[in-house]
Amino acid sequence: MNNSLNLLFICSRNQWRSPTGEEIWRKRPGFNSRSAGTSPDARKTVGPADIRWADYIFVMEKKHKNRLLAEFTRMMDHKPLFVLDIPDKYKFMDSELVDELDSKVSEILDREANN
Repeated sequence: MNNSLNLLFICSRNQWRSPTGEEIWRKRPGFNSRSAGTSPDARKTVGPADIRWADYIFVMEKKHKNRLLAEFTRMMDHKPLFVLDIPDKYKFMDSELVDELDSKVSEILDREANN
């Protein structure tokens, strides 16, 4: 039985922010990670299979949350969804972005584990 948590990271075009989240958390024991984008021209566009797979969904901005709720309304009913408030100003694996994703996601997961 696999007890790993599935973390889905979402930004607009799946180029820098969400793939960085996926990269950081993929290397950690106890976690699986994926990334996708909300834009039709994303490297990988988020789909129903991604939503079903995820235990936790992390979006970079409120607009991503709104798009997910609009597109996957019923599927999102029982999915923990968190807005990280990370602006689109970083490149892939930028050290500031890595620190921000690491601390914000860790804090949320610790809080959820203690609920």
